[in-house]
Amino acid sequence: MNKHKLPSLLFYIITAELVGGISALITGSFSDFFVKYQKPPLLPPAWVFPVVWVILFALIGYSAFLISQSNTPSDTKRKAMSVYLIQLFFNFWWSILFFKAELLWVSVIDIVILLILIAVMISVFYKTDKKAGLINIPYLLWVGFATYLNIATAVIN
Repeated sequence: MNKHKLPSLLFYIITAELVGGISALITGSFSDFFVKYQKPPLLPPAWVFPVVWVILFALIGYSAFLISQSNTPSDTKRKAMSVYLIQLFFNFWWSILFFKAELLWVSVIDIVILLILIAVMISVFYKTDKKAGLINIPYLLWVGFATYLNIATAVIN
């Protein structure tokens, strides 16, 4: 990679990580959440979530960097980056709604919208840069799993 592109790459990765980090700071500890509520089947240990999210946010940021560096028309990039930013917005609010505000059904709405936006983002990114689209598939799968956990938690509680 060209060393002149490194600041841009770092900007996209750090920005994506900050979305998750700031949301987590606002949310606070979620370890007491499942003491209060029944756990859904297949819930992984608590330590899995931050590990997975750090990796996913790095991939999300890297994919946005790839879009920013692509040789596509600026209006195509703008559309792709708009979807990217909107899905980050819904991602930011999900843990706050679910863990902090304990609005289980409102968070279901948020995460379903997020899941749809991720699928749209993958499609738009893939048309612009195949790699940028494909590296977001783990993000889609993880949020799909999180959607199950959110809905199951809301149903059993």
